[in-house]
Amino acid sequence: MELNTIKPAEGAKHAKRRVGRGIGSGLGKTAGRGHKGQKSRAGGFHKVGFEGGQMPLQRRLPKRGFKSQSLKFNAEVSLTALDKLGLAEVDLLALKQAGLVGQLAKVVKVIKSGELTKAVKLTGIGATEGAKAAIEAAGGSLA
Repeated sequence: MELNTIKPAEGAKHAKRRVGRGIGSGLGKTAGRGHKGQKSRAGGFHKVGFEGGQMPLQRRLPKRGFKSQSLKFNAEVSLTALDKLGLAEVDLLALKQAGLVGQLAKVVKVIKSGELTKAVKLTGIGATEGAKAAIEAAGGSLA
């Protein structure tokens, strides 16, 4: 291969469509825009979602719900999951490595769901009132 023989891949390049250049070009006269109407005029187009004056779909349908963007940074861990984890000290990194919370999680809270038999020390992790009582009853602590 020589530098002077390099060519783009087959079909990668194609000629620009030149409109309004006479009958012989195949795109003369109306230049591919058809006859009359809003779409044939210069600058004649409508905004996205416009339906010719009919009430647009996005306005006909009722507004409903809201999904907070901060939800993806929050996560929950149950007492059962902590028990199965079997670590004496648990922090955010340990939970991420175990796959109990997502990689994006920044705020983690332990919820009272299931039982905890082992003593667990939580660092940088919150807990609900019931979960806190269950952790302390099992001999663990929160920091």
